[in-house]
Amino acid sequence: MSLLIVGTVAFDELITPFGESGRIIGGSATYASLSASNLCKDISIVSIIGEDFPEEKLALMRSKGIDTDGIKRVKGGKTFFWKGQYHNDMNSRDSLATELNVLEDFDPILPEKAREAEYLMLGNLTPAIQMKVLKQMKQRPKLVVMDTMNFWMDVAMPELKEVLKEVDLLTINDEEARQLSGEYSLVKAAAKIFEMGPKYLIIKKGEHGALLFHGKELFYAPALPLEEVYDPTGAGDTFAGGFIGHVCDSDEVSFDSMKRGIIYGSALASFCVEEFGTHKLRDLDRGDLHDRVMRFIRLTDFDMKMS
Repeated sequence: MSLLIVGTVAFDELITPFGESGRIIGGSATYASLSASNLCKDISIVSIIGEDFPEEKLALMRSKGIDTDGIKRVKGGKTFFWKGQYHNDMNSRDSLATELNVLEDFDPILPEKAREAEYLMLGNLTPAIQMKVLKQMKQRPKLVVMDTMNFWMDVAMPELKEVLKEVDLLTINDEEARQLSGEYSLVKAAAKIFEMGPKYLIIKKGEHGALLFHGKELFYAPALPLEEVYDPTGAGDTFAGGFIGHVCDSDEVSFDSMKRGIIYGSALASFCVEEFGTHKLRDLDRGDLHDRVMRFIRLTDFDMKMS
């Protein structure tokens, strides 16, 4: 099955209580595609980079089975760059620098192969760009997953609601779910968001796991307790990539398949945070991923006799 991921390919520079990363590759499409490549073997990226982005980093993606033909390189341009510093609790951070560079003029044109993808993940971009991607697809994908953030709710809510009518699954965090719906209860928030168009909803709760909603059905997956969280950058995109990577690999769009996808996404995100950047995602062994998934199963497995 084929998967298209549209998002950012970028440079990051990170400061955490554990050290400093220097300039490393990042971006939502980078994390999501490297994560998904551990499960799905036919992946395409659509993004934009500057002349400064190293060719060997694109070659690395291709070595993982990721088609980079949809990544536009702008001659003389500079790649999107973000620098951030995390506080001691690793849950809060300060943005020290955000340079949009070539991303400011991103106007995605999908290659022919990408237009035929059976699964689509719309990364956290402007609603206008997300809609433009949808209109270029030759046929409706089996599953359209969309990420967004509170910034677009602040500045482009009408456009965001138009895109929501066209997607199957929305993935946001709990704060964003409350802002989008106007409801504090996440169960009520899900019901309001379903009225906007999506049939499925994933609400990410960081170190407290994730919730999957579909109608009246609800599934909760905890986050794996780790001894150290080294760098949480990209964990949400890694989670989303693992999720849709599993659904694509299984070619089953169902609540049960998505429950398994959440476990795979959570397992891959748990690897991501153990080192700076995408290192763990690039070199992950399939056996290590299986063992990590089994840890999730054991974490939530119990017997109960009702008296």
